[in-house]
Amino acid sequence: MKPSLILAGVVQALQVCAASGAGGKLGTTIEDRQLDQDIVTWDNRSLFINGERLMIFSGEFHPFRLPVPSLWLDIFQKVKAMGLNCVSFYVDWALLEGKPGNFKAEGVFDLKPFFDAAQKAGLYLLARPGPYINAEASGGGFPGWVSRVRGTLRTSAPDYLAATDNYMSNIAKIIADAQITNGGPVILLQPENEYTGAVSYLPFPDGAYMEYVIQQSKKAGVVVPIISNDARSSGHNAPGTGVGEVDIYGHDNYPLGFDCANPTVWPSGNLRTNYWSTHLQQSPSTPYSLVEFQAGSFDPWGGWGFEKCSELINHEFERVFYKNNYAAGVTILNLYMIYGGTNWGNLGHPGGYTSYDYGSVIKEDRTITREKYSELKLQATFIQSSPDYLTATPGTNTVNEYSNNGDITVTPLLANDTAAASFFIVRHTNYANTASTNYRVTFSTSKGSISAPVTNQTLTLNGRDSKVMVTDYDVQGTKVLYSTSDIFTHQKTESGVILILYAGAGEYNEFAIQGSRSAVKEIENGADYVLAGDNSTEFVTVGWTASPQRSILQIGDVQVYLLDRNSAYNYWVTSTGDDGSKIIINGPYLVRSASIADNALQISADFNKSTSIEIIGAPSGVTKFTVNDREFTLNGNGSSLTANITLDEPRYDIPALKDLEWKYIDTLPEIKTDYDDSAWPVADLTSSNNTYQRLNTPVSLFGSDYGFNAGILIYRGHFNATGWENSFSLWTQGGSGFGASIWLDDVLLSSFHGDGSSEYSQASYNISSLEAGSAHVFTVVVDQTGHNELSIGEDDMKSPRGIVGWRFDTTKATNTPISWKLTGNLGGEDYHDAARGPLNEGGLFAERHGYHLPNPPVSDAGWSASTPFDGISSAGVAFYAAPFTLDLPSEAWDIPLSFVFTNDTSSGAYRAQLYINGWQFGKYTSDIGPQTEYPVPEGILNYKGTNWIGLSVWALDEGGAKVPGLELVAGTPVWTGREEVQLVEAPEWEARDGAY
Repeated sequence: MKPSLILAGVVQALQVCAASGAGGKLGTTIEDRQLDQDIVTWDNRSLFINGERLMIFSGEFHPFRLPVPSLWLDIFQKVKAMGLNCVSFYVDWALLEGKPGNFKAEGVFDLKPFFDAAQKAGLYLLARPGPYINAEASGGGFPGWVSRVRGTLRTSAPDYLAATDNYMSNIAKIIADAQITNGGPVILLQPENEYTGAVSYLPFPDGAYMEYVIQQSKKAGVVVPIISNDARSSGHNAPGTGVGEVDIYGHDNYPLGFDCANPTVWPSGNLRTNYWSTHLQQSPSTPYSLVEFQAGSFDPWGGWGFEKCSELINHEFERVFYKNNYAAGVTILNLYMIYGGTNWGNLGHPGGYTSYDYGSVIKEDRTITREKYSELKLQATFIQSSPDYLTATPGTNTVNEYSNNGDITVTPLLANDTAAASFFIVRHTNYANTASTNYRVTFSTSKGSISAPVTNQTLTLNGRDSKVMVTDYDVQGTKVLYSTSDIFTHQKTESGVILILYAGAGEYNEFAIQGSRSAVKEIENGADYVLAGDNSTEFVTVGWTASPQRSILQIGDVQVYLLDRNSAYNYWVTSTGDDGSKIIINGPYLVRSASIADNALQISADFNKSTSIEIIGAPSGVTKFTVNDREFTLNGNGSSLTANITLDEPRYDIPALKDLEWKYIDTLPEIKTDYDDSAWPVADLTSSNNTYQRLNTPVSLFGSDYGFNAGILIYRGHFNATGWENSFSLWTQGGSGFGASIWLDDVLLSSFHGDGSSEYSQASYNISSLEAGSAHVFTVVVDQTGHNELSIGEDDMKSPRGIVGWRFDTTKATNTPISWKLTGNLGGEDYHDAARGPLNEGGLFAERHGYHLPNPPVSDAGWSASTPFDGISSAGVAFYAAPFTLDLPSEAWDIPLSFVFTNDTSSGAYRAQLYINGWQFGKYTSDIGPQTEYPVPEGILNYKGTNWIGLSVWALDEGGAKVPGLELVAGTPVWTGREEVQLVEAPEWEARDGAY
């Protein structure tokens, strides 16, 4: 067949798909593949919701990493303010079914408030319930008890599938109830995650497995489209691949990887230029979907910290890599993460520490101080202002066709209609180039070929930057023939049309817009500009140099704002009602919402300093202006109104933690010679269902075999010496960053301090002086850091935690038996604290008795006055508790608080756990790092009352340890329009039955 006929056949097939309004096999129609609903449909270019073609521009946010439901709306509003219209979320199975068959989604784990908040903010949701999620969560979201499933995980093994049924039937029903078809915000569901590759001996992809997971959701009532997330663009389970195919194929990409140590290094070859061509081969009937695209980076124990990760995936990365995604025609784009949050309560995996900030655009403490937030806002607002983008056809990357300089690459998205716009993504050919490069561009427009600029000799691309140029771009009925600068937005107002263009400071750009030269009126003159064309031409050409001092030109009905990029960051577009009307606001730190009623303009906004505020496009007749229910005087008239927002700095005191009335209790009494462990669980399993690691001890000592799935594990091993013992060897395993200590009776033999990579420790100890017949006990403390994520077939999630081997070396062939007992959190999978979930506690004496909860019995015997700053003088574990009072003006101010450790190892090596009002919000390692600052949100902290801090300090060496410094530090206060934060309800201390 001739190439032209092949092309015609492909186009005809795509047209059939487009006409169907639904995805499916190439060439199918809606009659061939029945949809379960008609609200969310799709063609080969984009999603439709209620018949409207939409760009789904989404960011990832996990409610379980911010356990304050009344703060979820705060995050959603910050996402919405960026111009995004969707949030993707994982659900962590481990937090909802800590015991097999016992599903609990209550309190902070209840998703209904999450759905309600998304709807209130005006956002759609992409649900990703797993059962496997990865997500840098312990076990990839699998509960620890899944390690006892003998079948291979994430396969069609019957016992594994059965293990997922209770969770999936419950969570899928919760999600189904929140679908858009039921009036909720959920528009898409993704089963499994990154189901991409398996060990060679397994059939892959296992269509029957994926189909089983899909049907779990469908049986629970899910009718919205099913989307996938391949870990790379491999085409797995795409429509047309057979059993287990999804409705819409998607994949992820993390092009710069996770090398936060070298944030300025952009490796060559990591910018994909074949996204669109690969998509046409794999799933031409569905929208091009990037279901996870890099928006930050995780950081391991001993890493460089999340500020370095934010430098790696910074605003320059967004300009180059996100715009490259637009060049590929992406219309379902989800950025991972948009807000990372906190791995509180042992929920994280071993490859990361407590913070899950991720270098995201919204920081862990919910502030938006990073430049990348503002850059993303510019891009997302433009895309959502440009409906023609959704139907333009991506072209190939070209070097010389559109530019005169080979160092510049231009990728077109060409209009399929003479009335529609085309888009041209401009970047350095070497995308890591930091040079400033001069170039010219040539476009085909409705008025013929144009070489720009015509008002100057050259354009300049400065360093790691990228631009989206347009031709034949509709601005509310007025055509922009071309623009070499980026567009932020255009809005129709009562008095005319507003068009905002921006560029880097000092850059020269050009645009041509319908209108005559004589009709150009100067409203403000800050940026230098020149005009070309005369009154006889249909378009006037404006060349301009971006400046911190803006220019505003009136050209016909259009007011054109010419801004430098940093100034554009201060502009916000927000709706004022359900009729689609919008205004533009210049000035605030954040604009959450706006409304107009009875000549009163009300906005909800945040300010971190006194500033002037400008309202652009307000309707005439507005006479009253309120911000956060406080009235301000408006100045000006017409479409631009101003007001001065003056803030009075709030006054408050932050308690000095050194001055608190600390009380101390020994939380490792197990090393005392008279300690009674008769109530402890006995390690008596002579076999294990764990198929990952062979049992090489007389009884299993794997923590999860006994239901201890998180936090610190403690072992007691009793034996009677024969006198022939020479040494004792011990193998412990706890994940990267774990630590362990071993005592013989009350004598420390050694501690493994841990490091950023080792998840296993083996050591041998000299015990040759034991007297025959004498009774002894080993006490072993293991600080596990979570369960591994897993590769399909490797089953590495099952990698056991705790003691995995022991042996006596003797001078005579004799066997010295050990009777082992072990403990983790009190009750194991029958955990005591349902409010804080199954992972929040570990096995320390103070945790088992609940002393980390508010109002512990610090006046009882066993407690004494001592502080963590005094510490303990020998190896062991101390627990400290103290109350403190806060009185912060939180009704009007958002004041982030963090607990900050002094990073000083001269006071002895130690590991600490930080509890705030019973919630474990920090695991600190003095000699691994990198984390020293632990944000704790309002809602966990009571900003208007009494709080309790609990701190375990595990001195690893014989000389003991003390905390050299720990402070409660306030960040910059923000006058906020956020809704009031509700204190999370959770139980205080009470004596626990059966505590030992």
